[in-house]
Amino acid sequence: MRRNDVDRRTLLQAAAGLGLAAGLGTGLGTAPARADAVPFSAGTERPKLVAPPGACDCHHHIYDTRFPYIPGATLKPPPATASDYRLLQKRLGTTRNVVVTPSTYGTDNSCTLDAIAQLGPGARGVAVIGPDITDAELKRLDAGGIRGVRFNISRGAAATVEMMEPLSRRIAPLGWHVQVHIAGKELPSIADVLNKVASPIVFDHLGRIPQPAGRDHPAFGVIARLLEKGRTWVKLSEADRESKSGPPRYEDTGRLVAAFIALAPERLVWGSDWPHPAATNGEVPLEDDAALLDLMLDWAPDAALRHRILVDNPAVLYGFPKA
Repeated sequence: MRRNDVDRRTLLQAAAGLGLAAGLGTGLGTAPARADAVPFSAGTERPKLVAPPGACDCHHHIYDTRFPYIPGATLKPPPATASDYRLLQKRLGTTRNVVVTPSTYGTDNSCTLDAIAQLGPGARGVAVIGPDITDAELKRLDAGGIRGVRFNISRGAAATVEMMEPLSRRIAPLGWHVQVHIAGKELPSIADVLNKVASPIVFDHLGRIPQPAGRDHPAFGVIARLLEKGRTWVKLSEADRESKSGPPRYEDTGRLVAAFIALAPERLVWGSDWPHPAATNGEVPLEDDAALLDLMLDWAPDAALRHRILVDNPAVLYGFPKA
């Protein structure tokens, strides 16, 4: 039975019968109800966590065959469209989202801009650009909802470390940020560059900090020092990528998240990474997005902290209205 098919009295009775009534009003829902299957997402259950109004998925991609992949792309996932993504939003209960241009499209942000337009006022984007971009094009991207530039060093994509500082100076007046995706073991080698970046910095996927070292790895120190200076953010996404303890709870990732929460709870955001391009490329198993969202119940047991990470922080970083 879907949640919308029952009134609150019936819901409370069902929750009480399952010993879950205490969870209502704290971010915990009833026992998971089935939702429609979502392409590129394992499972069909709804999350236990009831997403607060204005909850944002701060990292996902759109792939659409109307926009050709660049020659030589290392990732060539099947289509994962804006319409497909709406099914994920319905399943998770999120209402805001950030579309990130994947390496598959190089510096062509047409698919991302189209997806933002389709998904409406609750959508923003992160683009990939080159040093030859014009000021007029930057303004066009800004008007289309772009709020940052991604440097996918991990995939050897279009943007490089050498471009980071000069491009950061061009995008800073727009209020954009630099988004960094790099293998954590390589992060200390670019620390000097990161310290010169003129705009805020956002680290993808928990900084890809290697496990089991976690917070003891030098990469954590690099991010921690930047967090302490301000203007740096971390995406709580891809919990599985570096984990050695594995599903369902990814305890090692949880310890890393706890360390970030202790440092800067006001500069953390959550992302699904749908449609999980590494999984579609056969690198890792396909994830259950409801289970990924439910990790927030472990990572942030306090409802106010979850609201900060899911709603308040994204509003600041991406310029959403206050929910």
